[in-house]
Amino acid sequence: MNKQQNSEVSAFLRILQKGIWLFGILSWIFGLTDRSIALLSDGYLSAIDIVQLFTASFFFISWLLLSPFLGINSQSQPQGEGIGQNVEASP
Repeated sequence: MNKQQNSEVSAFLRILQKGIWLFGILSWIFGLTDRSIALLSDGYLSAIDIVQLFTASFFFISWLLLSPFLGINSQSQPQGEGIGQNVEASP
């Protein structure tokens, strides 16, 4: 594969990664909403329901910290490999 194909593949993989992360956000919000409704629908709070809600909240926060938008991995990328970077040679 040439350099242009490599950059197209890496751009597609970044877009796919961000899409999966955004889908995960929606899934976690749905799951937290479902757990909250189940917690409040009984009329009483049980310890198991509270532990499940806190566990789901912990995983949701962990998922948020895995964001591909934070740019933590940008330091490990080789120079000139980022999306939208224009590398121009100076004379």
